[in-house]
Amino acid sequence: MIQKLGIMFLLLMAVVITAGAVDLDREGRDPAYVESIVKRSQKIVDKLELTDTVAVREVTTIIANRYFKLNDIYETRDTKVKLAKETLTGDAKQEAVKAAEAEKDAALYRTHFAFPADLSLYLDAKQIDVVKDGMTYGVVMVTYKATVDMIPTLKEEEKAQIMAWLVEAREFAMDAENSNKKHAAFGKYKGRINNYLSKRGYDLVKERKAWYERIKARGGKI
Repeated sequence: MIQKLGIMFLLLMAVVITAGAVDLDREGRDPAYVESIVKRSQKIVDKLELTDTVAVREVTTIIANRYFKLNDIYETRDTKVKLAKETLTGDAKQEAVKAAEAEKDAALYRTHFAFPADLSLYLDAKQIDVVKDGMTYGVVMVTYKATVDMIPTLKEEEKAQIMAWLVEAREFAMDAENSNKKHAAFGKYKGRINNYLSKRGYDLVKERKAWYERIKARGGKI
């Protein structure tokens, strides 16, 4: 029994040591860019209100490294697209551009799930959601609350479906290359939600008009 406990302790220590070995991927990057990304990551971590200074440092580094990885993936895509447009014509150019986009999508997919896995060494599921929301401007809850407020008669299963789609949209928005593309990812799912609600019998034009009147009556507060 004692021997087993000793082995478990050693394994635990190995995990702790590994978890604390997150290095900031700063090599070869503009120091000003690195600083801006670290600050952006720190603002997200601040929302977690962590008391463990090691966790604060490591989580900040993990988030910053994710931003660096995304930047690398899109820069690689851009370089290949630029080369294709400068050196190729016709179908060859189009195929090269499509290939660059496909490689970008594959790289995003390959690295997407490692990010929350790395965060899970320091954060629980709810805290990881806070990080994801921080990377996507909190659009999930803003949209959900607005939709529920706009249509007070929504059924529980309808609310659950709306939330599920918004959470799914967040996964794509997290990997988008800029703020416009992040909002576009949500926009696609908002359209899906609107179509869903229309098929469920809701008149969105009337619901929205009545909602605006309610907002006006309560002084502009949603």
